[in-house]
Amino acid sequence: MTGIENMAFNGGDELVIGGRKLRSRFFLGTGRFPSPFVFRQALTASDAEVVTFAVRRVNLDYTEDDAILQHLDGGSYQFLPNTSGASNADEAVRIARLAKAAGLSDWIKVEISANPRTLLPDPIETLRATERLVKEGFVVLPYTSDDPILCKRLEEAGAAAVMPGGAPIGTGLGLLNPYNLGLIVEEAGVPIIVDAGIGSAADIVQAMELGASGILANTPVAKAQDPVGMAYAMRLAVESGRLSYLSGRIAMRRYASASSAEEGVSAPFGAAEPARAGLTGSRGAGAVAPRAESETP
Repeated sequence: MTGIENMAFNGGDELVIGGRKLRSRFFLGTGRFPSPFVFRQALTASDAEVVTFAVRRVNLDYTEDDAILQHLDGGSYQFLPNTSGASNADEAVRIARLAKAAGLSDWIKVEISANPRTLLPDPIETLRATERLVKEGFVVLPYTSDDPILCKRLEEAGAAAVMPGGAPIGTGLGLLNPYNLGLIVEEAGVPIIVDAGIGSAADIVQAMELGASGILANTPVAKAQDPVGMAYAMRLAVESGRLSYLSGRIAMRRYASASSAEEGVSAPFGAAEPARAGLTGSRGAGAVAPRAESETP
């Protein structure tokens, strides 16, 4: 890897989950693509290394001939089976065990939704499933709400990474609560992968600039008018957002700040510089007291 686009990686900024060093911070889902051919092209364009799929959609008896897995080289990708469809911890644990027994992976994305309308994660059952699967030796990545306390509890339960949603699955609403995501990242001791609700590359940049470790997307790529183009755009957004975060944005200010200093600079062409109301001599009625610069990071 060469060039400014890989500067963050070459500088030692690596993403490690479950002991595996990952080259890409973009995770891609496999569902809802118009065809296997388009999916394969989008996967290549995304440069994703971690690929997730619902275990319930995989033929566990003949994984080598499965409609999803036959388009993937198991040696090139890190499989992340998910427990989509589970409504409680018992179901999620059972699905995870089936995936591991079929030789798919010991990585598992815990996904438990009790409400089919919102598909919001069940916090209690998600925590229970995470605790049990960690004890069984799984590398657990739980999908959860953007609750900073719950995310911390999942980390303490042994999650290898935590995956808070930006908005409900498939809505494309973007980050509904960036403040909470910022708090989650600030308190985290494990990677934070923003999962669900992403609609565009702009949402990804926002999440990465908040300090997210990575992004998981499926619907916004698969259902885009050009899935391959969107996959590439989101790949660049992940890289750009991460580099922007590492480079450090300027502080936000309430008022304008000239990019060239005025001190010691004479008026153009020798003209007398006009006096500024309220800034010559003692402050008069028109004077404006200076305001402190915002401390917003």
